[in-house]
Amino acid sequence: MPRLLVDVTPLRTSRDFRLLFIGQLVSLLGSNLTLVAVAYQVYQVTNSSLWVGVVSFIQLPLLIMGALWGGALGDRFDRRTLLIASTLLLAIISFVLGANALLAHPNFVVLVTLPALAAGLAGLSGPLRTAVIPTLVKPEELVAAYSLNQIIMNTAAVVGPGLAGVIIAATGVSWCFLIDGITFFALVVATLFMSAMKPVGVHSGVKTFRAIADGFHYVRQHAVVQAVYLVDLNAMVFGLPRALFPAVTKHIYHGGPEILGLLYAAPGAGALIMAIFTGWMDQVRRRGRLVILVVLTWGVVMALFGLVHLLWVGLACLAVAGAMDVISAVLRNTILQTSITDEYRSRLSSIQMAVVTGGPRLGDLESGVVANFTSTEFSIVSGGIMCVLGVLALIRWRPSFWRERSL
Repeated sequence: MPRLLVDVTPLRTSRDFRLLFIGQLVSLLGSNLTLVAVAYQVYQVTNSSLWVGVVSFIQLPLLIMGALWGGALGDRFDRRTLLIASTLLLAIISFVLGANALLAHPNFVVLVTLPALAAGLAGLSGPLRTAVIPTLVKPEELVAAYSLNQIIMNTAAVVGPGLAGVIIAATGVSWCFLIDGITFFALVVATLFMSAMKPVGVHSGVKTFRAIADGFHYVRQHAVVQAVYLVDLNAMVFGLPRALFPAVTKHIYHGGPEILGLLYAAPGAGALIMAIFTGWMDQVRRRGRLVILVVLTWGVVMALFGLVHLLWVGLACLAVAGAMDVISAVLRNTILQTSITDEYRSRLSSIQMAVVTGGPRLGDLESGVVANFTSTEFSIVSGGIMCVLGVLALIRWRPSFWRERSL
């Protein structure tokens, strides 16, 4: 069992990692409330999966700009200060969304624009948190640290959506936003008690846009790093029909907010279970090969999710997909962070952040558009098939990723 269970050594040996762990766990619980609340409220107002996808897609440009900007700033300034400032602004946005939801006729423009602003700020802070992890733990603890990070994310992804369904059914959508705003302060307090996070790079005099461009130039020189981004982008764009969950809940499963919460929580449930049992992953040598195999599995189970109209089968498919995503995420982060130098760490983490959080939003648009012109079921099944075809094409284009192995 010791090699099966997740290694908790980073929590024992690093005070700053413990603080980051606790702060992110509480904050991400709130963020998942807002994820469900926005989709639910948009669908209630428009009765359209396309609009759910569009509202999510609108967040993408600001998210990408925020991530790239945050990566460049994180390689030049104290990351702790940047994290605190962006988190406080996110709290304010959540409170305003909560106030808007309390109105008799909520302003739809507010519901569209404020989540986009929040995405930009989340994009800015995300690469800072990812890039700081290798500075908080020993190199041999990196797989364990990213596995623990997956536990945080997926505990929040399970508890948050399930709780959101209960809160919406019991009190209305506004409390999801208000609770989210409160949880951001846990991350602020935890970050305040952490040590200063000074940059290590040698480019402090380089202008921000030039620093961003240097990061992309660095990526162009590394085929394996490119594949790290593209394999995840493929899975998220084609194999994550998140924007269709409200329609699936209403028209296929004939349920309400509680069922919607279960659909959003199911991938996180599978991911959480897998994250707990990641102790074996530091023994994996053919890391790129395993990433490819789990993404293939992801595509297959997503197609099955669209084909079988039984709730328990759908939840099981989503849970398996979530479990596969944990394996992929831990190994992709480890491959990335062990392949780059510290002076580029925040910038490459920002590109990773743009891919990881932007991919699902592109997927929301893709699945919403396809469903609008065909059907919900066709959109889900075709997306799973495209996910499989995409990863097979990646193997052919970047065979070095298939051959990648730890030293």
